[in-house]
Amino acid sequence: MSDKLKRREFMKQSVTAAGASVVLANRNVHAQVVGSNDRINIGMIGVGGRGTDLLRWVQEIAKAKNNAQIVAVADVYKKRSRIASEAAKCDGYVDYREVLNRKDVDAVIIATPDHWHAPLAIEALNKGKDVYLEKPMTHTAEEAKLVYETVEKTKRVLQVGSQTTSSDQWWQARKAIQSGMIGPLIMSQGSYHRNSVEGEWNWPIDASAGPEGKGDDFIDWKMWLGSAPTRSFNADRFFRFRKYWDYSGGIATDLFYHVVAPLNICWGEPQFPYRVVGMGGIYAFKDGREVPDTFMLCADYAAGHSMVLSSSMANSTHIPGLIRGREGTITMVPNGQFEGRVEYITVTPERISKNKFKDKYQTIEMKLEVEPRENHMENFLRCVKTREKPVLDALTAYKAMVAIYMSVKSYREGKVLFFDERSQRITDQHPNPSQAMK
Repeated sequence: MSDKLKRREFMKQSVTAAGASVVLANRNVHAQVVGSNDRINIGMIGVGGRGTDLLRWVQEIAKAKNNAQIVAVADVYKKRSRIASEAAKCDGYVDYREVLNRKDVDAVIIATPDHWHAPLAIEALNKGKDVYLEKPMTHTAEEAKLVYETVEKTKRVLQVGSQTTSSDQWWQARKAIQSGMIGPLIMSQGSYHRNSVEGEWNWPIDASAGPEGKGDDFIDWKMWLGSAPTRSFNADRFFRFRKYWDYSGGIATDLFYHVVAPLNICWGEPQFPYRVVGMGGIYAFKDGREVPDTFMLCADYAAGHSMVLSSSMANSTHIPGLIRGREGTITMVPNGQFEGRVEYITVTPERISKNKFKDKYQTIEMKLEVEPRENHMENFLRCVKTREKPVLDALTAYKAMVAIYMSVKSYREGKVLFFDERSQRITDQHPNPSQAMK
């Protein structure tokens, strides 16, 4: 209970700060709208494995387009901060506040463990910064709601970093559904499977690093914990954080976000789930981890369709990623790997509508070619300049996060959970079915 209260108080302080900063943010005290000929000054918070990938991605785009530059990086592990600052030829810090307090920083990229996503995004938004927030959007659904509300108040640009949502197959599927090619939605399915010999998320550990480390070996463990329960330093928790509930939701938050977010795009309008259940277990990697190595998510939506997702970190065979309608099926990802790129999606009519489909489209199966699109980071940088809504905006990301978090909560509590859209609260009480399903 004390840990829950501590977290609640931590987020309450963030929200209070958000409210106090809205006026300042709207006046752009800390950051001006970037001009069409100006380079965007970027600060990075968290430059571990994923953060380093994002740093290189920005550098590649900046080299080609001359539209951005990294001016500051921060990481609680001093070695990571130093290496990243040298790679970007910029200032490096251990304390993220050094980055957010810089008036020359227009936008920040956040690539920390999940439990830090919401506090950092809220603080950055209210300091007038635009935000590229790595997936998952947040650690919990409640935090996602707070981030969404802060984006609405501050009018800043926020892109959630599930880069696959910028691939064209989802937008082609969206057009196909909206044109009525498969009739009313029935079910969406997807998967994300791997087979990790050493155990998923068992990344290398720097044995000499820690809060007592000198020079490059120093880790600000207290800062890293943030609102998470207080613990003595544990290298496994620091370097392999996705194995532990305090900082991650495991498969659901690390991998299923890459499935739920693009499906929300396919459906035309992002949707809150009505009912969610999460199932699975630790079947292969009994190494002290808390999160399951095999996990399933089932969700019902009030519009009258369902979503079924499967994943295992101990078997790499996928199921196809597709959307079923009453009159046909759209196959977006034949091999099931949602982050993969495809050349086309396939629309196949059901037997009951085959003749109607053939008469309308002069074929018994249609392949819709996938077109080139700007990548996810290019989309974010362009929207920073134009003030357009990015591909994976805060509302879509929030609605995806609700389904994902509910599956984690369902698994941990052993309950079927419901979402009351009017109050935007998760409950284990069954609502009136006539009100829940349209």
